[in-house]
Amino acid sequence: MRIAYLYDAVYPWVKGGGERRIYELSRRLASRGHEVHCYGIKWWDGDSVLHQDGVCLHGICRPMGLYSGDRRSVREALLFALKSLTSIKESYDIIDCQEFPYFPCFSARLVSSMRNSKLFITWLEVWGDYWQEYLGRMGALGQAVERSCARLADQNIAISYKTKRDLEALGIKGVKVIPTGIDFKHICDVKASDEDSDVIFAGRLAGHKNVDLLIRALAREFRDVPDLRAVIIGDGPERSRLEKLSLDLGLSRNVSFRGFLDDHDQVISLLKSSKVFVMPSSREGFGIAALEANACGLPVVTVDHRMNAVCDLIKEDTGFQCQVSDEDLGRAIKAGLERGKSMRSDCIDAARGYDWDELCLAAEKVYLSEY
Repeated sequence: MRIAYLYDAVYPWVKGGGERRIYELSRRLASRGHEVHCYGIKWWDGDSVLHQDGVCLHGICRPMGLYSGDRRSVREALLFALKSLTSIKESYDIIDCQEFPYFPCFSARLVSSMRNSKLFITWLEVWGDYWQEYLGRMGALGQAVERSCARLADQNIAISYKTKRDLEALGIKGVKVIPTGIDFKHICDVKASDEDSDVIFAGRLAGHKNVDLLIRALAREFRDVPDLRAVIIGDGPERSRLEKLSLDLGLSRNVSFRGFLDDHDQVISLLKSSKVFVMPSSREGFGIAALEANACGLPVVTVDHRMNAVCDLIKEDTGFQCQVSDEDLGRAIKAGLERGKSMRSDCIDAARGYDWDELCLAAEKVYLSEY
């Protein structure tokens, strides 16, 4: 098959779940004999076409900011969508467009119709009523765009069963689920860091990640445990506020902010030297970091929220779900510290089923069903 992926953010220049997903699937599909192309923003220097691991990367426009403040840039999304219309000049059997940031999906529909390609749209999450919170009075427009996108594809793919349920609530039928995965075999080979910790978080420091809730939970439950060590990996608009909160609550010696780590193996290494992974996000389309933590043998503590897909991943033998409160989160963290060692083998076994090699075969099967 000739397969084209369309997404503005490109791994490893932009590091996120959606970008990593395309990177992992595309190079494995290429190794299985398929011709794979990825169209995105030209984040790299040199020629606009770059060959990497058997995959052809097309940089179709100059680099520009993906975010305006803490929100995805509408201007960037529109410009990338326009460039997509004129840049995909070849014919492909499959065009797989990532749903976010929506506008390129309409370009992909037009291009696929012109090139006689099958259009797949991969959904990282469905926002639904959250648009009202995100855009205020303009939220109705966001919802209308999302509903329209859901009806563009020949086949919709959801990365989680939560997202599938949300698409079905929009009236979309026949949604296929292909989870996001992890490089399980590689994770097994990474050595634990010499830097021990009790609690660890890894992710973007944005409001919906609720890292402030984690800091407050630590202050509530572990104020009298002076040797408690927590590591927070990641960067984002909330970092300075979170550092100040940690200082104000008397946790500056207990909580270490490590920033964004370029080498992902460092993240894995720090996970392996910790005891409990905490992911208190109220909104997650999937939760790769939670799976990676399980693969490292750590139980995961997450919050029970309708927009948190991590709840579908974490069962009672691999972690804990709690209410969105510092008190309940603190209790769950304490339970994780007490029972973590006994949960280690179950955590690792659960993560094993999400290895990218297996998920590549699943994606290939879904593509071939429409080929």
